[in-house]
Amino acid sequence: MRRVVSLVPSLTEAVAVSAPGLLAGVTDWCTHPADLGGAVRIGGTKNPDVRGIVELRPDLVIANEEENRAPDLEALRAAGVEVLVTEIRDLPQALRELDRVLVGALGLTRPGWLSDAENAWARVEPVGPLRAFVPVWRRPWMVLGRDTFAGDLLARLGVRNVYAGHGERYPRIPVEELAAAACDLVVLPDEPYRFTADDGPEAFPNLPAALVSGRHLTWYGPSLAEAPAVLAGALRAAR
Repeated sequence: MRRVVSLVPSLTEAVAVSAPGLLAGVTDWCTHPADLGGAVRIGGTKNPDVRGIVELRPDLVIANEEENRAPDLEALRAAGVEVLVTEIRDLPQALRELDRVLVGALGLTRPGWLSDAENAWARVEPVGPLRAFVPVWRRPWMVLGRDTFAGDLLARLGVRNVYAGHGERYPRIPVEELAAAACDLVVLPDEPYRFTADDGPEAFPNLPAALVSGRHLTWYGPSLAEAPAVLAGALRAAR
């Protein structure tokens, strides 16, 4: 396997760190690692340049069922491109899918960072129990709901997402309902919406706010190895 196009920032980092030079194309949102060599930018995760990808003549396109649109993936397949689609809803599934991509599909030796990630989460020490909600957007306010990778990571850290039982994965919840949810804190990641100390906490003046790294909360790749410590530190610093 020589030429890979990644439509998922997490998987881009996983491949680039494990096998530098394998990536022929990446999305505009692929920011890690900083040096992606000669990889061509092929648009966004939701609006990739399908023709441009086909012209790169990749041996494989790696995608995700949540981050990428089915019509784009079908168009690539119709053009004769092999597409591998991952599904990731919790940590064990993320580790299995990373193994499937890196070892199974790309034929790489299992990278050390993947074992480091497994070990780091196996010995994680919860900071809770804490009740929280986790906005991922505002205008309108949207939060983590059921079956999310980020929600699973927080649960392993002792943070119970009060909307984990919601019928939707990313429900829209009025800010007044969020403020009245009787939680211990609000968890505010810096992606996909970039919450900051000046943009987010003011909506919930009576709650401690944990400003967390979105990459460590939502990406499944090399960052998983340091995510327990990074996230736990941010949760403990909530104020």
